[in-house]
Amino acid sequence: MNQGGPDRAPGPDRAPGTDRLRVTLVKSCHGQLANIAASVRGLGLRRRHQTVTVANTPQNRGMIARAVHLLKVEESGS
Repeated sequence: MNQGGPDRAPGPDRAPGTDRLRVTLVKSCHGQLANIAASVRGLGLRRRHQTVTVANTPQNRGMIARAVHLLKVEESGS
């Protein structure tokens, strides 16, 4: 199984040119489980309506999946 590096071809779940994700916190972490709040903080989000741009990696996708009900995610080409 090819885990590959930068020369790896995009897979079916990753379109070319979408190596960054814009993530916005739209709901508060208050009252959420500690692991969900930690995932939001791990993405670099501190307060509501804050937007950060993160790399489209399996690690960041996992943190987004953990807190998807609190976030808005958009693909960014840059």
